[in-house]
Amino acid sequence: MAEKRKRPVQVYTLLVEVGRKDGDGLPKGATGAALMCYASGVDEAEAVRETVAILKQADMAPLDVTGYGTAQERRDAGHDIQDDELELMERALAENAVIVAQVTPFYDEPEG
Repeated sequence: MAEKRKRPVQVYTLLVEVGRKDGDGLPKGATGAALMCYASGVDEAEAVRETVAILKQADMAPLDVTGYGTAQERRDAGHDIQDDELELMERALAENAVIVAQVTPFYDEPEG
């Protein structure tokens, strides 16, 4: 019987757009938010699934996920990755976790 090779877990950078839901913890008047997340997984699809599941458990309403790849893939694409970002990525890997690094609330622009 062939031995199943275990793929290494990596950390992926994900930008998750969320809508509003009761108990989501977003500021009053916000229409949603963008969450910068670092999530571990054997591939980006697994990282996305885990992130969406955890955000739903936290009473958030994920609408869209944009994947930016691993730290190496981001470097290859010309991204400058700061030390604090790398520390959060290392933590996500060590804890096999999803880390929400930044929350940017959205507000409707007043019409005028």
